[in-house]
Amino acid sequence: MDEGKRILVIEDDPILRDLLAEWLLAAGYGVGVACDGAVGIADAQSHRPALVVTDIHMPGVGGATVISEVGRMYPGIPVIAISGHFRSDQGLTPAQALALGAVRTLAKPFTRKEMLGAVTALAGPPSA
Repeated sequence: MDEGKRILVIEDDPILRDLLAEWLLAAGYGVGVACDGAVGIADAQSHRPALVVTDIHMPGVGGATVISEVGRMYPGIPVIAISGHFRSDQGLTPAQALALGAVRTLAKPFTRKEMLGAVTALAGPPSA
């Protein structure tokens, strides 16, 4: 696997986390997964990803901290923020996620095509 095309998925919902990993693997990307922000930040430190996909609302360390920490550690790594609350006017808004350093936001539910399109646009196509 080309570690330069490793996508880190940080999502507390195990079903969605596994689904995103399946989509990315099927598309040809390497994938790392984390169940919360603290595990995700540690993974990013150990295995520098090409891109991070993070949920915003998670128990413990949330996506806002992930966005800030990844941006501090690796300013060039793009972050996609995902949330089921982006359409509800509760919690962090898409504009606030972008202001923190995310480069793209996707409101749940999103499609496979939307996610893979965003990943490809930001990380490039997977390695051959």
